[in-house]
Parts: sequence; structure tokens; C-alpha cells
Amino acid sequence: MSRQKDDLDLIEENEIEDTTENNSEDTHEEKKEQKNEENEYEEICFLCRRPESKAGKMISLPNDIHICSDCMQKAFDSMNNASFPYSDLLNSSNIQMMNLSDLSDLTNQIPKRQKVKKKKPKEEEKKEPNFDLHSIPAPHKIKASLDHYVIGQEHAKKVISVAVYNHYKRVATGTQDEIEIEKSNMLMIGPTGSGKTYLVKTLAKLLDVPLAIADATSLTEAGYIGDDIESVVSKLLAAADNDVEKAERGIIFIDEIDKIAKKKNTNQRDVSGEAVQQGMLKLLEGAEIEVPVGATSKNAMVPMVTVNTKNILFICGGAFPGLEDIIKERLNKQAAIGFRADLKDKYDNDPNILEKVTLDDIRTFGMIPEFIGRLPIVFTLQGLTKEMLVKILKEPKNAILKQYQKLLALDEVKLEFDDEALAAIAEKALERKTGARALRAIIEEFMLDIMYEIPKDDNIGRVVITRDYIEHTGGPVITMRGVPALEG
Repeated sequence: MSRQKDDLDLIEENEIEDTTENNSEDTHEEKKEQKNEENEYEEICFLCRRPESKAGKMISLPNDIHICSDCMQKAFDSMNNASFPYSDLLNSSNIQMMNLSDLSDLTNQIPKRQKVKKKKPKEEEKKEPNFDLHSIPAPHKIKASLDHYVIGQEHAKKVISVAVYNHYKRVATGTQDEIEIEKSNMLMIGPTGSGKTYLVKTLAKLLDVPLAIADATSLTEAGYIGDDIESVVSKLLAAADNDVEKAERGIIFIDEIDKIAKKKNTNQRDVSGEAVQQGMLKLLEGAEIEVPVGATSKNAMVPMVTVNTKNILFICGGAFPGLEDIIKERLNKQAAIGFRADLKDKYDNDPNILEKVTLDDIRTFGMIPEFIGRLPIVFTLQGLTKEMLVKILKEPKNAILKQYQKLLALDEVKLEFDDEALAAIAEKALERKTGARALRAIIEEFMLDIMYEIPKDDNIGRVVITRDYIEHTGGPVITMRGVPALEG
């Protein structure tokens, strides 16, 4: 009996030793991973908050405190230039020396979003190129991928596919010879809800590059009340996980660009209009910009980093309300008295009037010539028709109807829409004049009761949405489980 007990004790001791060894190995691996992760980021000066790439080599102090040579020199200079004796102060019993361990908690409080990733050595960059010509998809492949998600807008998809392909060819080749390829920044014009933002989001997802979406309405000159102009680059840096090299190959989409047009008939300082356009010129052209890390405004406690916008693709989009009237006014100047003269109302009901836009029309709208010149590719998106809205409802990979069908499929209920119901939804969306955004609002409205009532009854197997239900003159067709669906 005692022998069995000794054997059990021996087994328990071995198990404890194995567990201790495994725990120590796990702890060692965790520390190793943590150390490798820390080595990816630059050291930041505890006093001036500048990263190593800006401040130079850091002086390391105990408890993981780093101070740049400039701040250390300033501290010594202030001590040497002081007029009172330091020896008497140090010998005084009332003076206590600073304990560096008390500062260790403060150094650990630097959030990860404010840490800057180290740049790779040039030799390593040559060995592992991030972009090469073979990895860039051809324009027809980019457009084919966009076709899965974006309905219609054939011209816009073709233009953006070619522009993006040429841009990343430029990034991949760099300056291989004396012929330098210019940037292909874009300006897209289209009515609200026509898919401007969605097109860019889908494009960035397909190319797997960092994307920042900024709103021009919040930008002001030098951060006057709102965000400063460099904040759009800060958003891109955050999207690239503070990797400067990755951010310098990204895409910035500036929405509502028409809201920074020159204000007409005003004597006040135009800090959110023409001044923002002028401030954005250097960004669009390509320049080295000082941007804060982990914040959208510059202050003393946020580290700064330099980002070169030379290879960043800028896409600007806006609805430009009132631009149609400017185009009509220009076209109607050809009207005159006589049998062969154009009628004044010839272009009043033209749905594709925006396609006739010229750079002069955009300048008349309020965009300065220097700004327009840095957006060489200008294209328009069509207003959505009834047929396009019906296709948007059911054809894309993540179509709205497919989302609701999946939700009800989780309750083992089959959801169907007849063609007349889809036409009724599209007609209601056209009346709201907010483009594809109206579709979601309309479907949410009539699906509320269905999503609420169906989980009550486990016997429901199929629901068909009809035109009468959309127009509030009838109800949906509900079929119970085990009952065959009626043909017709």
C-alpha cells in the first residue's frame, strides 16, 4: 500500500515539474514575442515625444525610459546656466532625488496607436519588394471584380480601373529612367447615393491597400476651428497601422469635395473654402508632410512623423449640387431666335446632363484652377434609374435582399420577393431622391413587422413579399411548413 502511495507521489511530482517547465517555456515565448513586437516600433523620447527617426539615437535610462540627445543637452545646459548652487541643494535634507522607477508607469502609458513602426533597411526592401508589376491586376480584372459589387456605372468603373492600374505601375517602377510618370489623381462627380464612396471602398478592399476616407466639410485652414488639412494623411497612417511605408502606397478618398468651393459674395475670411483648396495643393502634388501619430491635431504630447504623399493616390468625390444649372447655362448660350435655333428647355429634362461637364464649369462652381489641375482625371457617375435600383436590390454579392434572406434562413424560413414588389421598392426609392441609400430605409420599414412576427410561429416555412404589401394595400403571402407552394 505504501509503495503505491510513493508511486503516486512520484507521478504527481513529475506532473508538477512538467507543468512548471511548460509554463516557463510559455512565459519565455511570450516575452520573446513581446520583445520582437517592441522591436518593430521606434523608441519615443519621454520629454519631446519625437520618434527615433526624427530625434536620432536615444539615450536609454533604467525602467525603459528613452531621452533624445537634444533634450538631454537642454537639461545639462539649463543646469550649467543656473545661478544657484546645486551642491547645496543636493546636500539639503529637504530635497529628494527623482526616482526613475516612478516614471516607468508613465512610459508604459504611451498607447500603441501613437507608436511608429520602424522603416525597413534599404537592402531588405530590395530583397522583398512590396509591389511588383506582376502583382498588379490588369484593368479588366479590376473592373470584373468591381462588377460583382457595383451595379451599372460602366464608364466610371472603366476609368477608375485604368487610373489605379497606371498609378500602381508608377509606384512599382519608381524612377527607373528619366521619364517620370505623373500622378493620376481623380475627381468623381455624381448625384447623392450613386455609389461614389462604395466604389472606392470596394476598390481598396480588392487591392488590399490602406484606405482613408475623409470628409472635406470638417477641414479648415491650419485647423481653424475644425481639423487641419494634414489630418487626412493621419487617418491613412492609422489605417496602415502606423507603417509609414505602407501608408505611402495607400489611397485617400476625400468626400464632399464640393463643400470647399469658394464662397461667393463674402467679405469674411474663407477658412473652409478656397483656403482649404490652397492648403491641399501640396498634398495632391506630392510633398513631405509632418503628421501626428495617433491623433488628428498637432500638440506637444503627440509624436510626429514625416509622410511623403508622392505615391499616395487621391480620389475626390462630390455631388456638386447646382452644377447642372451651370452646365445648362453654358449650353443654352447657343440658343437664338430662328427656326434652327436650340430651344431654351432642351436640356431641362436631360438625365445625363452631368456627362457634359467641362473644367470651366467646375471652375465656375468655385474650385480654383490650381486645384483642378492637380486632379487630371475627371469622370461622372450616372443617376440611378428604376432598372438599376432593381439590380442593386438583388444582384451584388452582398445585396440587401440576400442579407435579409440569410437572416430569415437562420430561422429556417425562406424569404422571396416577386418582381412587382422589387419594382415598387425601386419606384419608392426614386421618389425620395437619395439614390441607393433609400432602398435600405424602405426595406427596413416593411420588414419590421415580418422580422418581429415570424419568430413567434415555428410553423412558418416561406414568406413572399408582394407589391400589395409594399404599397400597404395587402399582406405578404405566408406558407406553412409541409404545404406545397402554389404555382402562378
